[in-house]
Amino acid sequence: MEETMLNNSMEDTSVKANLTCIIGGRYTYIFLMIPVVYSIIFVTGVLGNSMVIIVIYYYLKLKTVANIFLLNLALADLTFVITLPLWAASTAMEYHWPFGVFLCKMSATVLLLNMNASIFLVTCLSIDRYLAIVHPMKSRTKRTLVHAWMACIMVWILAGLASLPAMFFRDAVHYSDWNKTICAFHYPKQYRNQWVFGLALLKNLLGFLIPLLIILICYSLILKSLVQAYQIERSKPVSNEAFKLIKAVVVSFILCWLPFQIFAFMDVLSQLKVIKSCHIPEVIDTSIPFTICVAYFNSCLNPILYGLVGRNFREKFFLLLRCVPPKIRSHPRLSTKMSSLSYHTIESLNAVTKKSASSSEL
Repeated sequence: MEETMLNNSMEDTSVKANLTCIIGGRYTYIFLMIPVVYSIIFVTGVLGNSMVIIVIYYYLKLKTVANIFLLNLALADLTFVITLPLWAASTAMEYHWPFGVFLCKMSATVLLLNMNASIFLVTCLSIDRYLAIVHPMKSRTKRTLVHAWMACIMVWILAGLASLPAMFFRDAVHYSDWNKTICAFHYPKQYRNQWVFGLALLKNLLGFLIPLLIILICYSLILKSLVQAYQIERSKPVSNEAFKLIKAVVVSFILCWLPFQIFAFMDVLSQLKVIKSCHIPEVIDTSIPFTICVAYFNSCLNPILYGLVGRNFREKFFLLLRCVPPKIRSHPRLSTKMSSLSYHTIESLNAVTKKSASSSEL
């Protein structure tokens, strides 16, 4: 996403000569502050998401649809934060990219893959909560573990397809004017504006606005259903921990990614010369690094939300910290049969004892 800070400066030399606006986003405090923030997000994200994966997989188990979606969300965040040291180093070197073309393409692709997979998984979580709360009986045949895994596979495929532009158009090119190699989007000269606008529209619509609309519709219908249930029963509905947790994940995702999406779209308008003022592009280029940090922070925020909102997750997390292995639960029917067998055995022994006592008294 760092290309949004560089595209205004990545034109041909003839175009550069005609530019009269000062390129923003190249302040010393940005090159010092952003790498530190990236490093904090990297450490927190790796530790937090790794623990989330362990807790869900070994302690909570993949026995619910919500857990399957949350596990995949943690995997997406973990995969993403692993690439942050590269971006931190590049930003510290004033966007110089010394890691080659392959890592430039792969890091950018993983970054877009995380963004797309995260929003798609959050959308799936919202739809699942809608079905579970508004249509609990009708959705029992649809909300199965198999369907959840199939949905996750489709999410990763769709996210991968939506991330392909980074693989094709990202490149590490040396710019003699700066004496730096920059990892940024480089579109074909022919139909360049069409490519810029088309991919920006794809990122904003498919990667944010359409999922956001679905999420808002789902939670509006959920709220309507809960209000109706409250009016009918005249009592507060039973608290749903899974609903609270997923609601917190959705709200945090929207708050973290919305500022970046707004500024990224404004940056596209600036590139297409729809925004002609020199002041606004400078504000955009200076603001985008900080909106990116807020967006990246979402990748390490989910584990914190699980601990604060999810009581069951918090209990299992403390078991993990104490190195307590997950309990092996016996089959309930087997336990019932064993208890029944033990009860009848004890009764039989008592009967034999009473008979022996009676015989001795005679």
